[in-house]
Amino acid sequence: MTAAVYTARKRLKALMLTKEFGGQPMWTMDIENYMGYQFITGPELMEKFDEQVRKFPIDIKYEEVTGLTQGTDGTFHVISDGGKYQAQAVIVASGKRPRRLEVPGEAEFIGRGVSFCATCDGPLYAGKHVAVVGGGNSALQAAIELSGVAEKVYLISLHGYNADPIVIERLRELTKPVIEFSGYTTTEIKGSEAVESLIISNNETKAQTELAIQGVFVEIGLLPNSEFCQDILAFNKYREVVTDCRTRTNIPGLFAAGDVANGPDKQIVIAAGDGAKAAMVAYEYLLHKHGIK
Repeated sequence: MTAAVYTARKRLKALMLTKEFGGQPMWTMDIENYMGYQFITGPELMEKFDEQVRKFPIDIKYEEVTGLTQGTDGTFHVISDGGKYQAQAVIVASGKRPRRLEVPGEAEFIGRGVSFCATCDGPLYAGKHVAVVGGGNSALQAAIELSGVAEKVYLISLHGYNADPIVIERLRELTKPVIEFSGYTTTEIKGSEAVESLIISNNETKAQTELAIQGVFVEIGLLPNSEFCQDILAFNKYREVVTDCRTRTNIPGLFAAGDVANGPDKQIVIAAGDGAKAAMVAYEYLLHKHGIK
């Protein structure tokens, strides 16, 4: 959205293709580190982004991009589930999506007890028993959030916590403590019509424990939404798009911004800054390559 605004301000003809509105911030309840807001929720911040985008003549289509190629004349062809589009420059800002556990029962119970968004689905588990799987910031924040809704919250981590000290401190200060299982691997999600239990295994003893729960919140990291450009762009080992400090990729005219790129830090403010930078660098490229006025 930031890239779209900056391209529009440069009087470029901009098309924004997106599968869904808002991206990862839509899953985030508490944002305390975006400049200008001491506290704001993810959906509220994205609503403000959306309002600003719509003040400009930006064509927005809610379609999923499935392919990206380059023609012999140097123009790019973007293929989506709604059509095919041609452009002189493309900014890939497709973000990331939740990583899955890939254990029996996970796929079967998505929407019936398995969730990837505590902010979205947490209220559905009021008074119930739930488990959060993960050891990073998102997992601990989900456990903290759910502790105020669910009757009992289990936190399952593979190798302890890899979270900011302030988040760990908040977890420890909860009036209703979260039940922690550190050093455990999730092996199976069980149930009939919906989730009924979670099987976890001790990494050292291999002893299994079955937790009676009604909900599992998977918070084990993210995967870049980069499959559609894998045949044209260079990736790192995490399948993030490789860019230089100016968001340029290995293909002139193709730029990447935000969490889909190989920048070391994944933050909303950094992603927004990347989008602005990519738009300005793309404008510079078009100015020299195509002589736009």
